[in-house]
Amino acid sequence: MPVYQHNATYDASAASVWSWYDSSGAFRRIMPEWEGIQPVEAGALVDGATTRFRIRLGPLRPMWVARHHGVVSGEVFNDVMEKGPFGAWDHEHRFVAISEDRCELQDTVKWRLPLHPLTFWTAPFTVKGRLNQMFAYRTLRVQEDLKRLQPYAHLPRQRILVSGSTGLIGMQLCAFLAAGGHEITRLVRPSTTLPHDASNDPVVVWDDQTGEVLEGDLNGFDTVIHLAGAGIGDKRWNAKRKELIKTSRTVPTAHLSRLLTSLEQPPKAFLCGSAIGFYGNRGDEVLTESSSPGTNLLAEICQAWEASAQPAIDAGIRTVFLRTGIVTTPMGGALQKLLLPAKLGAGGPVGGGKQYYSWISLDDQIYAIHHLMMNDACEGVYNLTAPQPVTQKTYAKVLGRVLRRPAFAPAPGFALRLMLGEMAQALVLDGQRVEPRRLLESGYEFAHADLESCMRQCLGRQRLGR
Repeated sequence: MPVYQHNATYDASAASVWSWYDSSGAFRRIMPEWEGIQPVEAGALVDGATTRFRIRLGPLRPMWVARHHGVVSGEVFNDVMEKGPFGAWDHEHRFVAISEDRCELQDTVKWRLPLHPLTFWTAPFTVKGRLNQMFAYRTLRVQEDLKRLQPYAHLPRQRILVSGSTGLIGMQLCAFLAAGGHEITRLVRPSTTLPHDASNDPVVVWDDQTGEVLEGDLNGFDTVIHLAGAGIGDKRWNAKRKELIKTSRTVPTAHLSRLLTSLEQPPKAFLCGSAIGFYGNRGDEVLTESSSPGTNLLAEICQAWEASAQPAIDAGIRTVFLRTGIVTTPMGGALQKLLLPAKLGAGGPVGGGKQYYSWISLDDQIYAIHHLMMNDACEGVYNLTAPQPVTQKTYAKVLGRVLRRPAFAPAPGFALRLMLGEMAQALVLDGQRVEPRRLLESGYEFAHADLESCMRQCLGRQRLGR
């Protein structure tokens, strides 16, 4: 059978890297963002454990089932495909110590295509390029995760309660925190359906509109991270939708902050979601955490959202507001919506393209939350945006360059207003030029300070061998 080999070096002990891979969050963390993989079951690193996930092959979503075998704890494990798109697939992961704080992970994949004698000639463009990008992505993700966890390795692991854990940010945040050894509990509503690979995670069930805890206990958590809220770009806005966008943020935040103040064992920290919509439409004005609020609908919602957490502040709980920008990942948000037209060569300036997009990579969003959680001196408002905001026109040009597609076809603002209504103005045509001043002052270092490096990694278009 053909053999694919990939070696990666880590500035961490073999035991640390093994521990990361053996965590419940590792599988979700190593799955490339552009592949559209849906984890179903993440098997532990023991012989016979099964990992199952759905992959994307054009319009099809076939299941991949892999079984672990040949496991020697701390040294090696294999997974063999029992069901999936290949004719055969057997992947060995070998952890080799170089020194006490340095190791190499040697990946060896023995694979075969279906009808291999007839299809082997397609491998250079159907298999090998995809594997190169996948393992390059995986290496960077693991290296960066370990780098972010290392400064806090001497501190106790935390018990963390997370709301909004099934959202785009929440899913990856919970996976990263679990890979770091923290104990994660999900704060959910009775109607919440957890993803299959998290279905056995501990939960606290509550009615977020009344504040009643229906199952579990809020006592004893070190940190509460509150990310819940209806998606602002999921549906066309009308009066009912705008009210839901507001109440799904302000009402649960008010209830949760009051509940936390009444506990016998309240958390030490409360990290509450917010957004750079707080600043409204400000043209090319440079905005920092000390800038005044805007006056449009999203600005008013964000102000009310943050004000809803005042009881926690008054009770002396360290409270952090996460004013999040445009999270850039093909798994959701703005980039996911832009991908199809961009791939068709229809990307380009929208509404003139002069409005600023204050973006952030999904990795930096996760790492910044972790940084603010672990640093007791961090309190108050923090802009979670990359240090180099760009205009919408530049955003489209960079995306086109990464995809190797033209990016000059304009989309007039009136056309977007006709298609999307009021939402088009607030989410696409308005903009904010936001800088993460307090985050940088706190010592945070960005994994992706420039947009192109972010897009190349999350879209599987990295320049390899350079």
